Amino acid sequence: MKWVGISGGWRRTNQKIEDDVRGIVREIMERGDGIVSGGALGIDSIALDEAMKCNPGADRIKIFLPATLDRYAKHYRKRAQEGVITTGQAEDLINQLTGLKGARPKALVENLENEVIDKENYYKRNSNVVAASDELIAFRIKTELSEGMGTHDTVKKAEENGIPVKVYNYDLTEK
Repeated sequence: MKWVGISGGWRRTNQKIEDDVRGIVREIMERGDGIVSGGALGIDSIALDEAMKCNPGADRIKIFLPATLDRYAKHYRKRAQEGVITTGQAEDLINQLTGLKGARPKALVENLENEVIDKENYYKRNSNVVAASDELIAFRIKTELSEGMGTHDTVKKAEENGIPVKVYNYDLTEK
């Protein structure tokens, strides 16, 4: 069995991106391989949703968080209060991750040390995803607010470690 890392943007997706992610994750799961991802909104959440449909026991799913689920949930609720994301997005993600933990506690890899959830710890989480992956599939999404630097960080780390990488690029900027 191979572990395939899934990485991608969290700010915005569209139906094409979602369909692409779901199709690729379904193919991975149907051939008996597993996915590794980072537990964020967007690509990570879509990938986890599809993986859970294919593998409800979650024995072929690994999700790395930059903190404990409790801290992560508080962080997302705070981001919703700040208007960065919606309350619905925060609660949906928290419920999804809680459901994964209920299905298979080992599938959710919590960082017990990090007190702060920031860019540095997100990038460390990316390193964990890469270290657990035999290959990486990345969905790099360019938006008005982002060039997809977190995804770029994950791709760069995979390439530096000799891990095969496939990148799908999407441009969602206004044209």
